[in-house]
Amino acid sequence: MGSEAPGGGGGGESVSSWEERSRGGAPAGTGGGFTMAIRKKSTKSPPVLSHEFVLQNHADIVSCMAMVFLLGLMFEITAKASIIFVTLQYNVTLPATEEQATESAFLYYYGIKDLATVFFYMLVAIIIHAIIQEYVLDKINRRMHFSKTKHSKFNESGQLSAFYLFSCIWGTFILISENYISDPTILWRAYPHNLMTFQMKFFYISQLAYWFHAFPELYFQKTKKEDIPRQLVYIGLYLFHIAGAYLLNLNHLGLVLLVLHYFVEFLFHISRLFYFSDEKYQKGFSLWAVLFVLGRLLTLILSVLTVGFGLARAENQKLDFSTGNFNVLAVRIAVLASICITQAFMMWKFINFQLRRWREHSTFQAPTVKKKPIVTKGRSSRKGTENGVNGTVTSNGADSPRNRKEKSS
Repeated sequence: MGSEAPGGGGGGESVSSWEERSRGGAPAGTGGGFTMAIRKKSTKSPPVLSHEFVLQNHADIVSCMAMVFLLGLMFEITAKASIIFVTLQYNVTLPATEEQATESAFLYYYGIKDLATVFFYMLVAIIIHAIIQEYVLDKINRRMHFSKTKHSKFNESGQLSAFYLFSCIWGTFILISENYISDPTILWRAYPHNLMTFQMKFFYISQLAYWFHAFPELYFQKTKKEDIPRQLVYIGLYLFHIAGAYLLNLNHLGLVLLVLHYFVEFLFHISRLFYFSDEKYQKGFSLWAVLFVLGRLLTLILSVLTVGFGLARAENQKLDFSTGNFNVLAVRIAVLASICITQAFMMWKFINFQLRRWREHSTFQAPTVKKKPIVTKGRSSRKGTENGVNGTVTSNGADSPRNRKEKSS
């Protein structure tokens, strides 16, 4: 959940990278005519079910797995098993009331069969991930000729910005349709919220499926070993909080906090995408920094207001697993503690990141005192120039801004 800094880099190409290209080490689409003349395309396909075969064809393999469940719906023998994976389970029908005399209400609660539904939509998330990567992000990468560092960060921001935007729009639609904005007391009133509408339950199933799909994507995307711990931390935090809100019947509060958090994260990742296209773009990060702090503050206010005041004053405060009532003091303390610790962790990461950026920026802006080289006659001065003694300041001065930008990323 912690946000990373914008990546830097780009510019001129070094001699070593040009030599790597000439040996065929650059990704497809980055080489010129000379490179294509030297590199020979390998016509050998990797062995079936080998490591490279799975990486290259994982989207097709997962598509076949998803198709098995869909084809199972066509036959009576397998339909009962397939429908558990494809459709939402545990639905109940409430009879029409005087306020809703025209139609009955169809609501859902959760159960163990939801794991099968999460698994199926995890396969769908892997397929969508591969489609966005192949038909959008890879084409942009070929045109922009990003470095390896920018390439991985661009893919990460591209995937997450699409997911955050879709989730924000979907979550906002649910908030408006169920009158969360006009009546904030819905967050704690009539707890436990063990019955959900179709949109609410499908939203949570999709959220869990997406973050579960992030685990195999670490393998499919060949994530570096040093980046895996960071990825596991924020994936685990998302799953812990989403599953906690879902299982403790705090889905109303969880939806509001997710939409708020996703909006701030979307702004960061879309700003990083613009930064990769033009390194002079910095306004988005300034706006994100302000909204990030406000987002953490609003998250704490809503959590304390709902759990600390709303649920604490409810009449029914007995632990009851049959009705899904978890409104007891121990659970409320655990919920508030987990939210506060997570927000404090995110703020700590954010403050360290901003301090590092300001420190590097001030160091870069500080005037450097240049000493005039002592010109002496003889072989020693000539030798010093050839070895790069006089060229050290110029070389570092040209490379340091780019290096600092990459470090800040």
